[in-house]
Amino acid sequence: MIGDMIKSSKHIVIFTGAGMSTESGVPDFRSDTGIWKGRNPEELASVAAMDTNRREFVEFYRKRMEILGNIKPHIGYQILSNWGERYNLKSIITQNTDGLHEQAGNQPVIPLHGTIQKLHCHNCQKTYSNERYYQGEYVCSCGGFIRPSVVLFGESLDNKMLKMAQQESQKADLFIVLGSSLVVSPANMFPILAKEHGAKLLIVNHDSAPLDSIADIVVNDTKIGDFLKVVSDIL
Repeated sequence: MIGDMIKSSKHIVIFTGAGMSTESGVPDFRSDTGIWKGRNPEELASVAAMDTNRREFVEFYRKRMEILGNIKPHIGYQILSNWGERYNLKSIITQNTDGLHEQAGNQPVIPLHGTIQKLHCHNCQKTYSNERYYQGEYVCSCGGFIRPSVVLFGESLDNKMLKMAQQESQKADLFIVLGSSLVVSPANMFPILAKEHGAKLLIVNHDSAPLDSIADIVVNDTKIGDFLKVVSDIL
């Protein structure tokens, strides 16, 4: 049934959350073993931290970059690239900032929360590679602070990304959620928007999610990579 839905769809949109990344070994933020354990996220990844606690802010992101440097996309990412070539997978909306979709060659990707794989000056917006953080260089040529290109606590999501995600959700005739609990707003509005515009909704997540009740198909208790492999094998 899922295979038939994919083959017959004209505009497939994928929406990914932390569950997509953790299968590759990316630490999550909120579990007992996550990188927030014992810490307040606003002490580490917020506008306030960037302004008043810069040393820990930089060290936190430098450590995250080091961890991601040793992580590769799992098989599910490659399958999504194949779907983009063979079927009508038109876009991937992601809540993740790790850049694994881009590393795997998935496209086009709409990163709602930005990317940790790039840096930019908070003042003049000049872009830099992550090497600057490894080298201990955090000051732009204009004198501004070089920061990760992610949305921090206390910042709004980028309007351009939101508009692109909204437009793709409205166009979708099949909307597939992979590894998101769909509890964070405004990101959780996109599956609803897709359903309101006539899309079929498939939710694949380890645990049940609040929007399961409106989904056409729900798959729990399975790894995303395994699920995508099984579906790909029958296509």
